[in-house]
Parts: sequence; structure tokens; C-alpha cells
Amino acid sequence: MLKDTNCGSLRAADIGKKVVLAGWVNRRRDHGGLIFIDLRDRSGTVQVVINPESLDSDYAIAESVRSEWVLKVTGEVTARPEGTVNTGIDTGEVDIAVQELEVLNAANQPPFYINEDSDVDEALRMKHRHLYLRRERMQRNLTLRHDIVKYIRDFLCERDFLEIETPILIKSTPEGARDYLVPSRVHPGQFYALPQSPQQMKQLLMVGGFERYFQIARCFRDEDLRADRQPEFTQLDVEMSFVERDDILDMMEELYAGMAAALVPDKTVNRPFPRLTYAEAMSRYGSDKPDLRYGLELIDVADIVLKSEFQVFQTALSDGGLVKGFAAPGMADLPRRQIDELTDSAKSRGAKGLVTIAFDGDWTDPKELQEDQVRSPVSRFISIELMRELATTLGAKGGDMLLLEGGPSAIVYAALGELRQEVARRQGLINQDVLAYAFVVDFPLFAAEQKDGRWDSTHHPFTSPFPEDIPLLATDPSKVTARAYDMVCNSYEMGGGSIRIHNRELQEQIFRLLGHSKEAMEEQFGHLLSALESGAPPHGGIAMGIDRIAMLLAGEDNLREVIAFPKTQGATDLLFEAPSPVGQSQLDDLHLRIVEPKS
Repeated sequence: MLKDTNCGSLRAADIGKKVVLAGWVNRRRDHGGLIFIDLRDRSGTVQVVINPESLDSDYAIAESVRSEWVLKVTGEVTARPEGTVNTGIDTGEVDIAVQELEVLNAANQPPFYINEDSDVDEALRMKHRHLYLRRERMQRNLTLRHDIVKYIRDFLCERDFLEIETPILIKSTPEGARDYLVPSRVHPGQFYALPQSPQQMKQLLMVGGFERYFQIARCFRDEDLRADRQPEFTQLDVEMSFVERDDILDMMEELYAGMAAALVPDKTVNRPFPRLTYAEAMSRYGSDKPDLRYGLELIDVADIVLKSEFQVFQTALSDGGLVKGFAAPGMADLPRRQIDELTDSAKSRGAKGLVTIAFDGDWTDPKELQEDQVRSPVSRFISIELMRELATTLGAKGGDMLLLEGGPSAIVYAALGELRQEVARRQGLINQDVLAYAFVVDFPLFAAEQKDGRWDSTHHPFTSPFPEDIPLLATDPSKVTARAYDMVCNSYEMGGGSIRIHNRELQEQIFRLLGHSKEAMEEQFGHLLSALESGAPPHGGIAMGIDRIAMLLAGEDNLREVIAFPKTQGATDLLFEAPSPVGQSQLDDLHLRIVEPKS
């Protein structure tokens, strides 16, 4: 080894010890003869002091050193002089009195500061990812990610799970997202697909009798990107035989609560994790991944507005829609421009507008509300008595603003669900030190409406309906409830799963509703259907996003900050310049021809 000690490990107890260190120059300061260098490795930093009187090496070498150079330092651990102790770092009580100095490699000036957490243009930090990874924040994030995966492995292995790898090159089957395809050289004109998840393979492992499986699985989906999505991602994949839903959810709660307590003990985790039905989550929060760190629940005010003269809401109700709202605390004085921003947000989710009602004064009892304390474009249609009812129902007081939306349920939930989050952000209602987990259960098995005479799965086609709902598959599939569940936290979907179909007849019935012919079933899913006739046990599982839990525990708001080599929003890798063209010989080997897009 070129070093015998890690920079960040040195403490006052090491004073007098001779050490050999190696690392990068984090900072260099020349104090007229004495040169101070903060030397950094993965473990942390320590200050080394170069004094020409005690240096055996050429002092000119020390004078030439700059940031990010790689050095080997031999010296003695000494106590820092009185008054110079740095309490901000773990090694702040000691210095290294350098005796020998060796430059292992010089470095060009980096394109951005590495020793401070300043903003860096995304293109720049992606192009120079190897440098960005040196930042303390990225070192900390990826170390945390490692700890998360280790905790998961230890937890599941202690509970008799087997970690089993599944193939990366598989058959393309319709599972909801677009596949990444890999052409076969050996079989011209045929393709493998990269797995969207190991879904069918883990079910086949249950048929194979393994009973308890997990995998830290790489998955691939050719979808448009966003802050919490990448084209390739990592998930914890779990499957169990002879289980019910609550067996899986109880274990996931124990795993994730224990993980947080062990790895981020400064964060608070709510326990037990609430279990909300899909209908309840949508009704109360306007989202199937609700943020439970604050209130602002959506409340139905149909009975009140029906007594008003406001025709817009009455029409929405007569058309079978909803009228809901919530009180935004302390937002009565919101400027017109910001109200317009909220209205635009609602419109972007399909709403025709947004009704706002501001309450002035410092009253707490709605009975005290006076007519001149109401400011709203609709105040002439809603009497002061009904305004008091609205304030009572929505829990408003003086200084608050009511946000009301009417229309089809999907639009009302989408608009108010987003506004709820926006109000919480604006008003500082979000506690960043809380991890508010919840399970959302009892999803519809199918999307609300048929498309082209077929249904779409809400989750995936292997999800089992509740046994009592199976007769509805023949009469009204829209009313069938899935034995599916998601785990959510702080407005993110952390993962999801279901109890699976383990009967061929039921699986074929689902495939038919999804629009698959008998021939297509055999071609695309024959392997699975055959397995279900081979003594398939009742089984279920869940898949949890590793990237996403790392992002949450690290306190980041973008997946790219917890992935070593991520893709950009446009699915490109700026470091390797991928995707990129390939040579004609490679295309010839694969029997492929590039067709230029039409102009």
C-alpha cells in the first residue's frame, strides 16, 4: 500500500505517531514559508503542514502543488497549536508535520470547485462526472447508497431469503412501458429485450419452489425522463410464496423503518405506516402518493355550494363531478400574480379555473367572519352565511385563503393535489426531517375506461383481483379491485407490488380483457401460462426503488445526485457521449440498416 493511514481517521490519540498518507489536495495555503494543505481521501480531510526546516524532500515540490494534485505524505501527527483547533472537522485537533512529500500525479485546474458545494451547470457536472464524484456530498451520498443496499441484504438474509440473479437479455413482452431492444447477431432479425423488471422470472422462481427470493436488480425502461426517473435504474425485487398482502407490507415496514433508524437517525419515521385505500388517498389528498408530512386535506363542500347561487359549481355537480377544497393557512394576502400562478397550475391539470376566497381579520371562530372581511371573485354568489359554513367546514381562520375546485373527479384531484403540495412548499409546512411513509392499497385492477375495446392494467397484467371480484370480470371490469399495493413516502412512490395470479384460467381471462388473442398469449406468455399449470403456489411480492430511497434518505431532490454515472434529462451520457453511432461493420454483423428519419 502507498499509505498506511486514512486521512479522516486521525485524532488526538494519534499524536506522536508516524503516518504515511495519500490523497488529493483539497486546499493549499502558503503562509510565507509554511505551506498548509488539506489532504483529502474517501475517509475525510486532515491538515498537513510543510515546513522547509523539517522537510527531507525538495521544498520546490511543495511550492508547486495545487488543488486536486495527488500526493503521498510521510510525517508525524502533532497537536494543533492552541487557538487553532478546527471543531468543524473530525481531525481538527491534529496536524501532520510533513517529513517527506511525493507528487503521485499533477492535475489540471478543474472546471468547477470540488472543495465546496457550489452550484454547477448540469451539463458540466455530467461531462466531468469523475470530478464531481470527488465532492464530499457525492462521496457521502454514494456511501449511504452502499449502506442502504448492505442493510437490505443483511435484513433479508436473516429472514431466510435467497438472493438469485435473473437474466438481463430476455424476451420482449408487453408489461406497460417501452422496452430497450438488443439485436441478436446469432439470430438475424430477432431481438432480446432488457428487463423492465424481473416480474415473470421471480414468479417462475416461486413455481420453482424457492419460496423467498430477492435481488438488487437492474431494470430498463425506454421512457421520458424526469427528476425521479432514469432509463436504467436499480430496484429491490422481492417475492414470497404462501403469503397474504399484510405479510409483505409488515415486512417492508420493518425493513424501511429499521433502515432509517440505522442510517439516518436524525430523521423521524412515522409508525405504524398508515394504510390508505386508493379511493381514500385520492379523496383526502388528490394523489395516490400523498405527502403526509402536513395536513391540507381535501374536503367536500358540495352540500354548501349547492345552496349558493354560483352556477359553475352547481353545473359541475349536476354533471356528476365534485366540488372540493382546502384552507391555505396565512395566504389571504397573496399577491394577484401568485394567485394567477396557482390558477395556471390548476389549469395545466385540466381545470377550467380556480376559485379563491381570502379571509381578512384575526378571528378564529368563523361565526365572527364579517362580510367586509371576504375577498373573492365569487363573493356576490355566495352569502356571508355560506362563507361562514365554508370556513367552518375547511377549518379556516382570519388570514387564510380557501382554494376550491369543481369538475370531474380526476381533474379536481389532479388540480387540488398539486395545489396542496405547492401551498405546503410556499408556506413552509414541510418538515424535511420527517419520513412519512404510508401504504396505498386496493387499487382498481384496470384503468377507468376501455381503449379500442380493451382494458389497461393499473399495475401489470399479473396482478390478482380480489376473489370476490372475479365475477365482475365478466360483467363490469371497471369495478374490479386489485390485490395491489404501493409504498409511498413524502409524495414519492417508493415501490409497489401485488398478490399475483397463480391460476392459468384466471390469467388467460385477464389477458383477454387486455386485448390479447389466444395466439398472442401463447407467443408472448406461453412460458408463464405453462408454469401456472405446474403447481404454482400462491405468491406475491414487491419491487422498491433503490435510487429513490437513496435520494430521500440523502435529502436530495434529484435521482442523479445518488447515482454514480446517471443520464441527463434527455437520456444521454455526456461523459461517454452515449448514445453514439456505431461502425458499419457492427451494423452488418447484426443485419441492421439505419433508416434516416423523414424530414
